[in-house]
Amino acid sequence: MIGLNIFLAIPGPTSIILIVVVILLLFGGRKIPELMKGLGSGIKEFKNASKEETEETEETELKSEHKK
Repeated sequence: MIGLNIFLAIPGPTSIILIVVVILLLFGGRKIPELMKGLGSGIKEFKNASKEETEETEETELKSEHKK
């Protein structure tokens, strides 16, 4: 059991291969592209939302500076 914990704690090529094999077994080869597409679109939405929030914050700060 201790050997397995050490094996999984050290990221390396063997661990990565093991993780890929487990993912393939769980989801199958056809489902993975759909999962990655969903993950990519989720990341894109998050970036857009954070960019919009940053722009709104900057606009608010500029408006408050002009009022002073």
